[in-house]
Amino acid sequence: MITVQSISKYDKNQAAVITIGTFDGVHIGHRLILERLINDARVNNRVAVVLTFFPHPRMVLQKDTDLKLLNTIEEKKQILDELGLDYLIIQPFTKTFSRMSATAFVRDVLVNSLHTKKVIIGYDHRFGRNRNANINDLIAFGNALDFEVEEIPAQEIEAVAVSSTKIRNALLQGDIATANSYLGYDYMLSGKVVKGKGLGKQLGFPTANLLIEESYKLIPKNGVYVVHSHFQGRNVYGMMNIGFNPTVDGQEHSIEIHFFDLEEDLYHKSIQVGIMDWIREEQKFNSLDELKEQLSRDRATARKVISG
Repeated sequence: MITVQSISKYDKNQAAVITIGTFDGVHIGHRLILERLINDARVNNRVAVVLTFFPHPRMVLQKDTDLKLLNTIEEKKQILDELGLDYLIIQPFTKTFSRMSATAFVRDVLVNSLHTKKVIIGYDHRFGRNRNANINDLIAFGNALDFEVEEIPAQEIEAVAVSSTKIRNALLQGDIATANSYLGYDYMLSGKVVKGKGLGKQLGFPTANLLIEESYKLIPKNGVYVVHSHFQGRNVYGMMNIGFNPTVDGQEHSIEIHFFDLEEDLYHKSIQVGIMDWIREEQKFNSLDELKEQLSRDRATARKVISG
């Protein structure tokens, strides 16, 4: 997959099948559209193109600074690449871009810039300034400008019963099983390992402290989780604590991962973990000995989940 950082930098002069959207989470509902897009492109010798936007339009138009996203841009690129997409165009979303009329968007972007011969889109898609154009308008444009529109009907999308909002809510409740079932993969956290206070090592449970630089990335509910990762060609497993370390009166929110059977020094390395399951709420213990005993129980629980 080739990633292009704006519409203006796309220079592939080949007929394209395209879909448009934010695709936050790239969940199983999104995949209905994406798999159809890729299959159609292969059959008709066209390129499969996704046009997405960053920042999220709500962050720009509504100044929704509280909106948390399921994927960072890099995570989204990774997932789409694995699906077999040809091109991902990430259009910077600005107020100026949002003011483009539906006519200009279809003529200048879809037809003249992207060489669109087919658009595959959900029944409820809206576009153009103030989102005032809908699927029927897009079909009319297609008839006039020689491209096809394939609508994914409501019953197909609603049969999946998935939305990015439902996934966000599940993660904020610690319901990893539901979130993962909707995503079609284990929810991931990606970041750099930074130096912590060394408490885990002192207790016999050394941890990698994960710093996620993207402030918009959704962090699941505080608590203890089972996780997995990939290092040097092998899968490794562990447990992760999200929270404030209340036993030692911690003041800073942190993400700490204790990997089983891994001796590697991870400081300053970029890692990605997939969250497999929830173990328990974060708790405050009366002593470090009590905390250590609970961590041993957590490890045993995690190993059962992993072996299961």
